[in-house]
Amino acid sequence: MIDEQTDKSRHSFWKELPILLGVAIVVAVLVRAFVLQTFFIPSPSMENTLQIDDRVLVNKLVYNFRSPHRGEVIVFKAPVEWSGNPSGEDFIKRVIGIGGDRVVCCDDQDRLVINGTSLDEPYIFSVDGHRDKPADQEFDIVVPEGRLWVMGDHRSASGDSLEHYQQSGQNITSATIPEKEVVGRAFTIFWPVSRATLLTVPEQFEAIPKP
Repeated sequence: MIDEQTDKSRHSFWKELPILLGVAIVVAVLVRAFVLQTFFIPSPSMENTLQIDDRVLVNKLVYNFRSPHRGEVIVFKAPVEWSGNPSGEDFIKRVIGIGGDRVVCCDDQDRLVINGTSLDEPYIFSVDGHRDKPADQEFDIVVPEGRLWVMGDHRSASGDSLEHYQQSGQNITSATIPEKEVVGRAFTIFWPVSRATLLTVPEQFEAIPKP
């Protein structure tokens, strides 16, 4: 005797499977487009925080509700002048200055100064006891409203706001990134597993006052 209920359930499952797979694909596409996306690190510009071939998870939703904060690691669409790629290219850097901030290099202890307060940067690249300088030349800028001054943690190997400030003849617009071009916030390294960690804002940024 055939168990009609069991047989019906089995056939129903196979009929519904394509629908379930389709729904799963649609959900995955929507999540990638609007909520979360993975990015891999192709260059040493954020060492030692991020290593080449690290995979990071990026929150694409957070900046729909607020602006980027100092100290956050962000992914953004780089200007053509930065990437040389007319089709666009994603860069990853740390936010150092937000709209209205005055960023100066450097104080007598070789630290960046933001809105009059010196910033210790423990994340700056170092190897074998040798540490990058916060900047390779003096500068004194005010970040335009709605734009961001971004720098790589590996300062001597980063094509960032300072490099493009120099190359553009100290054009602050060319040196900064519009907030609207920010893709999202990188908030965790998830691969390789041995390096999995959260990308939190260093506590040193808490002391920086408003402009």
